[in-house]
Amino acid sequence: MMATHCLILFFCQYNTLNMNKSDNIQLKAARLLQHDVEIVKNPFQEMALKLDIEEAQFLRIIKKLRSDGLMRKFGAILRHNKVGYKKNALIIWSVPPQLTEKAGNIFSAFSFVSHCYERKPAFKIKYNLFTMVHSQSENIENLISAMSESSGISDFMVLESLQEYKKTSPEYF
Repeated sequence: MMATHCLILFFCQYNTLNMNKSDNIQLKAARLLQHDVEIVKNPFQEMALKLDIEEAQFLRIIKKLRSDGLMRKFGAILRHNKVGYKKNALIIWSVPPQLTEKAGNIFSAFSFVSHCYERKPAFKIKYNLFTMVHSQSENIENLISAMSESSGISDFMVLESLQEYKKTSPEYF
């Protein structure tokens, strides 16, 4: 089955040197995690089996990587062209700080929004809420208008994707 999305792990580059000094099983788990996660019912259980450990231990290792500052985040990448989306764009919004959570909840409720996150510091001093929008038609303006109207936020910039590049996780280990 060809993957239409994957999970990706973001390691903290400045902390990766410490990883080489960590215990062997933690290093092996990090090596597994830096690659795409297989689309199976229990992906972490499958990874744990490769290391000959229990899933619970594998999950503890992931938590330790995060708490030690070695792993920054774990997120999904949508391969939008493979699932029928024709156009996508990053919309960056200037949202007053007291409305950020409310606007974020409104935006993330739209089915065509795959990512919604606050950016600190704000881009160009004022654009602090970022959304990724995917459309199955060439017209994304109607989607953006609906988002603007429902949130009451009219100050935004649209950054359309012109070309998709290969999406891969960096390998640190």
